[in-house]
Amino acid sequence: MTLEAILAYLHLLAILTMVVFIASEAALCRVQWLNAAVVERLAKVDRVYGIAAFAVLATGVARTVLGIKGTAWYWTNPLLHVKLTLFIVVGLMSIFPTLTFLRWRKALRADGTLPPEAEILKTRKLVMVQAHLIAIIPLVAVFLARGFGK
Repeated sequence: MTLEAILAYLHLLAILTMVVFIASEAALCRVQWLNAAVVERLAKVDRVYGIAAFAVLATGVARTVLGIKGTAWYWTNPLLHVKLTLFIVVGLMSIFPTLTFLRWRKALRADGTLPPEAEILKTRKLVMVQAHLIAIIPLVAVFLARGFGK
């Protein structure tokens, strides 16, 4: 029972960290706010977001393997597969902003160039879509935890 509680806590902590940092990316990635310091910060914030996403996945897998309900209960429920699919979609979508932030930082460090407005808007839009998709995952999770989909 204690292990289950600790795993749930770690999973929730990872989720909250991920949400805070995707929200930070969305807040920082604005045409009117983007300057050299923000470009540097975006790369750092995105790194923490990626680490948190990995922690969400790792703690989620740990909960299915080591938790009370076990893998047979979780992996046969289609809602888990919906959650994982959404998570993978968000992860794939995050590749473009990550590479973009790193490219922006590299250009800034090389010659002080800031990204064009159109590129900032495109990247922000993708970050916002990720943030909104992330918000759907807990909805699926609460139904999964209550045995829906079985």
